[in-house]
Amino acid sequence: MKEIVQTDSAPAAIGPYSQAVTFGNLVVTSGQIPLTPSGELVEGGITEQTEQVIANLRAVLTAAGTDLDRVVKTTVFLADMNEFAAMNAVYEAHFRAPYPARSTVQVARLPRDVRVEIEVLAERH
Repeated sequence: MKEIVQTDSAPAAIGPYSQAVTFGNLVVTSGQIPLTPSGELVEGGITEQTEQVIANLRAVLTAAGTDLDRVVKTTVFLADMNEFAAMNAVYEAHFRAPYPARSTVQVARLPRDVRVEIEVLAERH
């Protein structure tokens, strides 16, 4: 049975979607952008924005009964692929080996003109 995940520790959905959905032991998050839980855009560059995105993912995964160590797949959307190395340095600080599978793509534009958005697929404990 599908269950909706919602937490006040991450920004609320700003459209007709859920922060995450669980189905059995599977957790699928919506893409997280660098908004604080109160909905404020994080100032700064790709480093600060990636830190906030991962904090949001951590909060949503915690609400779903799992954590970053149980992530099996990530998809990273970047506004500028030239910022890959800086994003990757933050990413590597939060994900440990064995690392999840990952796709990273440059997109024409992201919501609120942010630099990065990340979504994950994880297993619940």
